[in-house]
Amino acid sequence: MDAAKVDLFIMTHAKSFETHQLSFIREQLLALDNSAWVMLQHVPIKDPVLSLIVSIVGGHFGIDRFLIGDIGLGFAKLLTCGGLGVWTIADWFFIMDATRARNLTRLHPYLV
Repeated sequence: MDAAKVDLFIMTHAKSFETHQLSFIREQLLALDNSAWVMLQHVPIKDPVLSLIVSIVGGHFGIDRFLIGDIGLGFAKLLTCGGLGVWTIADWFFIMDATRARNLTRLHPYLV
C-alpha cells in the first residue's frame, strides 16, 4: 500500500492503538495492496477517550462494554448493576486498554 495512505491512517488512529503496536501495524499495512485501502476505511475503530467518558457516565449499565463490542460482558455488567459498582470503578481504569485491544482485534484480519 502507498506509504502516504499508511501514514495518514497511523496519524489518524494513533491514539486508538497501543504505542508499541504502531510500528507493527505500519509494517503490515505497507505490505498490503492498494485494494485493501477501501476495506480498511470501513473498520470500526473506537476512540478510547470516548469509551472512558461513556464508562464514567453509563458504565453502571454496561454501556461502555456494549460500545466496544463486548456484548457478553455488557449484559453481565447490566444484570449485576456493574458488579455492585466494583466492576464499574475497575473499568474506569481498564476500559481504555480494552478499547485499544479490541481495535487491534478488529484490524487484525487486514494485517495477515
